[in-house]
Amino acid sequence: MKVYLISLAAGLLVGVIYALLQVRSPAPPAIALIGLLGMLIGEQVVPTIKRLVVGEPVTVSWLRTECVSKITGVEPPSSLAKKESKDLEKNREA
Repeated sequence: MKVYLISLAAGLLVGVIYALLQVRSPAPPAIALIGLLGMLIGEQVVPTIKRLVVGEPVTVSWLRTECVSKITGVEPPSSLAKKESKDLEKNREA
């Protein structure tokens, strides 16, 4: 139930912001897509801050493997390589 209330509160906040910016709802596609991109990037702020708080470095490699794949929806290169090798093994067995 808590998640639904938080979602409703976030929606209300976005509605107020849209009204202040005088953007109609639903937003035009470009505005909506930029907003969704902002949400995806914003989701990665929390793990990054958690990592910094515990004293672990935030490297480009970590960002690529942990964050970029979640923002773009594309698996990190290491995961793709592992998946391809598993697919090759399955094809050899068949």
